[in-house]
Amino acid sequence: MTENSAARRRWPAWAVPFVAAAAAVAVWLVGAALGVDVEARTGASTQSVTVVAVLVAALVVGLAGWGVRVMIGRLARGGGEVAWLVLCGLVLLGSLVGAASGTTPEAIAILMAEHVVVGFVVALGLRQGPGGASRTA
Repeated sequence: MTENSAARRRWPAWAVPFVAAAAAVAVWLVGAALGVDVEARTGASTQSVTVVAVLVAALVVGLAGWGVRVMIGRLARGGGEVAWLVLCGLVLLGSLVGAASGTTPEAIAILMAEHVVVGFVVALGLRQGPGGASRTA
């Protein structure tokens, strides 16, 4: 790991899913403190979005992102930082469609904030790959 990449990395790659989950829970807690009942439409019914669901979903996304980042780092020339960030942007845009399924404008805002926060933590936390430095091929 170069000195520059060490300065850029704020936490180890294994911690990124946990930081993303903590950030998502923080957004959910802010919504709860503001009195927002976060519910999402699932077909013809609605489902309450609990703090446990937020925690588990963010952990799953973070761990999946870590796995994808490892693969991109192994396959892409130069570590694949640009490919990773483009992929993260596309996945985030797609996830925001699902976040729009909230039952109220407030619920939609909380869901979108959770998606954006998790997306940014995962994208930026893993942008240099699990080893920290972009490899040159």
